[in-house]
Amino acid sequence: MEIFTEEEESEVYEQSTTSNNSPQLDENGFPLPQRNNEEEGDEDDESKEKNEDDGGFASDFYRSGTDWSSLLPLSDSTNKNKQIIRSSSSASSHKRLKQTNLFQSWGLKQNTPEISFPDPIRASNPLDKKKSTRGTFAPRKTCPFYKKIPGTPFTVDAFRYGLIEGCSAYFLTHFHYDHYGGLTKGWSNGPIYCTPLTARLLKLCLSVNPLFINPLELGTEYVIHGIKVTMLEANHCPGAALIFFHLADGRRVLHTGDFRACKLMQSYPLLVNQRVHSVYLDTTYCNAKYMFPPIEDVLSFVVKVTRDSLKRQPKTLVIVGAYSIGKERVYLAISEALGVNIYTNAQRRRILQSFDWPVLSGRLSSHAHDTPLHVLPISSLRHDTLNQYLESNVDHYRSILAFRPTGWTYSGTNGSNLDLIKPTTRGNVTIYGVPYSEHSSFLELREFVQVCLNFEVL
Repeated sequence: MEIFTEEEESEVYEQSTTSNNSPQLDENGFPLPQRNNEEEGDEDDESKEKNEDDGGFASDFYRSGTDWSSLLPLSDSTNKNKQIIRSSSSASSHKRLKQTNLFQSWGLKQNTPEISFPDPIRASNPLDKKKSTRGTFAPRKTCPFYKKIPGTPFTVDAFRYGLIEGCSAYFLTHFHYDHYGGLTKGWSNGPIYCTPLTARLLKLCLSVNPLFINPLELGTEYVIHGIKVTMLEANHCPGAALIFFHLADGRRVLHTGDFRACKLMQSYPLLVNQRVHSVYLDTTYCNAKYMFPPIEDVLSFVVKVTRDSLKRQPKTLVIVGAYSIGKERVYLAISEALGVNIYTNAQRRRILQSFDWPVLSGRLSSHAHDTPLHVLPISSLRHDTLNQYLESNVDHYRSILAFRPTGWTYSGTNGSNLDLIKPTTRGNVTIYGVPYSEHSSFLELREFVQVCLNFEVL
């Protein structure tokens, strides 16, 4: 079996958040790339302490995406029939950390897979150039091999590369910007295949022409250009899917997109009853330090903290940070436990109502003062921002309790003991970072690879 892990590409992050116990995060809850002092200025003492701990947070973050060899059972590490490649983690803390080509990270010579459609850059063709903001011309980005499914005319989450030569079907795993980036209302490069919920979001949020959108129901096999394609629930954000390709020559390829592995996946016949030859794997937390507690435990903890806070101060405004989609289970759990509605702005309400989830849409409120449970962008969960938010609601509330649900807040010191989590409090604003993640923890990822895929690493 081949395992491919995607390296994240450089993007412009719109806004960062900072707390005493958390790294800087972008608006989607991912840590911002670490920069040297010349680029960003001096870091505060807490940031330096975070980077120096256990070899550095940024070092752990980048290593997690490339060193998948730790998924192997210890008993397999000396197996003569298996070669385990580990990425180096001894980079000096004085060097600027960056992600590199996966083959370089694993110490392998690059043998590019046989791709059925090359994507050369023809510098002489003005259509392959775009004008930069500095008035110079730069070549269009070339679609990397790991966005293409070998032996097919398919790409996955490759919209930022525009028209890809030889590609006749563009697949989208889910509606997060780092995957749909490049899609706009002017998209006309080819048909898009995704789940029905993601299809609704493409039309609602991006105004993509419906003629290019082809929704595929979960668990249903489709034949596209002679290739069998099945979407499977990914347990990530609403509408996210694993994509299973069964090629005409018998090869089977799984692209996980982003997912959180769970026991349910061990019942997927496509994964457990037959050999999967190649896997494109989400390895966001492929590092043994990330041992997230079960989602159910995190939700119970959030509800418990909320109830305790309301007992101490009944006029507490509870805020949950969330992405445009994702983290719904956190504020829905609070809503159901307390019997209160959920306030969001109009744009988020339109998105949530498009899910067609009666249990959620029936609890949404358009009036901020009608409910003590509000949802804000995760990038807003900063003490200064929340203090301003409290001042705007001072006639109704005396304090704010906020939750930042993301795996990057996980602490190896606390482990699965959620009661050890220490919030940050400034004035009347308290923020909890809780290890609620919609990506697989290390143990979940290892079990998925070993049990569901029954793989052999060559």
